[in-house]
Amino acid sequence: MNDEVNERVREVIAGIPPGHLLTHGDVAARAGVTSARIVGRILATDGADLPWQRVLRAEGSCAPHLAERQLSRLRAEGVTAASDRVDLRQYRWKDN
Repeated sequence: MNDEVNERVREVIAGIPPGHLLTHGDVAARAGVTSARIVGRILATDGADLPWQRVLRAEGSCAPHLAERQLSRLRAEGVTAASDRVDLRQYRWKDN
C-alpha cells in the first residue's frame, strides 16, 4: 500500500459528516481502492485522528473489539442502533 492510497482513503473517511456512515467497501469504492480490507488496515494503523466510528462492516455492525466505544460515539452523533447493528438504509452517506 502506498502513500497515495493511504491519503485517498483518509480523505474519504475525514469527509463523512457526523450522523452518517459508510461501510469499508463504500470507502474503498469512493477512494478507488480494490479491497475493503485495505480500508480496515488503514484505519487500524493510521486512523486514530479520523472519525473512524463512521465506518462499519457491510451489514452495519461494528468490529467486536470496538463495538461499545464505536456505538457510544455514534449515539453521540444521533445514530441509533438495534442489537448492535446500525440501519445503513437510514444513515449511509449518499453524497459524494
